[in-house]
Amino acid sequence: MKKAQKKFTFEILIDDFFENFNLEAGLAPIDNKKILGLLNDFEDGKWRFSHFQNFIWDNIAETALSQRERDSLVNHSLLTAAAKNLRLTDKDKIGEGSELAEIVLYGVMKHHFSALPVVPKIFYKQNPQDNAKGADSVHIIVAENDFTVWFGEAKFYKSIEDVNLGRIVDSVANSIKTDKLKKENSIIINVNDIDHVIDDEEMCSRIREALSPQESIDSLKSKINIPILLLYECSVTSAQTGMSQSYKADIIRYHKERATAYFKKQLSKMHGTHKYSEICFHIILFPVPSKKNIVDKFLSNVKHYKEQ
Repeated sequence: MKKAQKKFTFEILIDDFFENFNLEAGLAPIDNKKILGLLNDFEDGKWRFSHFQNFIWDNIAETALSQRERDSLVNHSLLTAAAKNLRLTDKDKIGEGSELAEIVLYGVMKHHFSALPVVPKIFYKQNPQDNAKGADSVHIIVAENDFTVWFGEAKFYKSIEDVNLGRIVDSVANSIKTDKLKKENSIIINVNDIDHVIDDEEMCSRIREALSPQESIDSLKSKINIPILLLYECSVTSAQTGMSQSYKADIIRYHKERATAYFKKQLSKMHGTHKYSEICFHIILFPVPSKKNIVDKFLSNVKHYKEQ
């Protein structure tokens, strides 16, 4: 089995079951929910902007190119080819940093969860004739002779107050409808990347059988995970000049509060979803000091590579 290289350089502030952080009594079920809080660090009194950008560009090729393209290109050519697949003509979405958030989620899935990418989403989304829309990331984790399927959501917000949390709850609720899940499963089966990233033929066959349109979604739900990345602008982070225990404590408090608010909304929206309690949800919170600076630099880099 091919394993993802373990190289994750952001600080993990929280990595636990949500029930250990929940601030509101009476929410149920919550044992199928987890929270991951991440932090970038500081250098010379400033947030490590270049470190964050490097993480994006270290991971961009694997979500913006097919396996065949990645195998045929190296180094600089990979970045140039990947940049060409980004949807810079989609001014509204790219202005919101949607593709940037998708790349960050891809990197988190690969380096923290050791997940295998089975659909390079940006690559398939950029083709107007392709129907591989839907989830922002699609991964599989193989462990202990079993597997789980991960359909991710990724957002980059100026704020993660309640109005934006409501929007992502709606998006997640839509993504776990039976027709949406069957569509994602058919994409996994029909693209060739699954055979490249999983070299255990027996396991690959088991996965294909489980994802087959002839199988009931009900039997798959216990294997489904939904990672939800919320990359967000944070005034507490922008005011910092270095890592400190008080800063970490402030972010932990805020992440507890926002995770509780999010899952409360999700429970209200999805409480009637069949086998909802069997699906595992992971909220991933990542503060940055300035959304505009990050998106502007990302766009500048993309344009640089496109011109080449």
